[in-house]
Amino acid sequence: MSSEKCIRVLADESQIKQCKADVAAIDESVQHLSALLSLAGNEARLKILFLLQQERQMCPCDLSDVLEMTVPAISQHLRKMKDKNLVQSRKVGQTVFYSINDSYQSLLQPLFKIVKEPSKL
Repeated sequence: MSSEKCIRVLADESQIKQCKADVAAIDESVQHLSALLSLAGNEARLKILFLLQQERQMCPCDLSDVLEMTVPAISQHLRKMKDKNLVQSRKVGQTVFYSINDSYQSLLQPLFKIVKEPSKL
């Protein structure tokens, strides 16, 4: 079994300096994206997000019926996503409707395009 080794003869100091600056500049965005992907990495939450993207808004009871999960389980997933500002809620009477926070819509759309077209996986 061979192992690949990196033996650097000469470091490109300007490239390393520029790359460090580039990574520092995107650090906050990477943290947000990482948190989003961590939340969406759960199968149930990804399905909930897909449904919210498709339907614009849904209540936990409807999500429970569609996904055949208990309302408390759905609510727990929604709470985790709401705590990270991924989804938002709106109360109408006694019904709470959830939707994807506008700032995440464009970020999630390509993921759902991939999900809808299994040939791209």
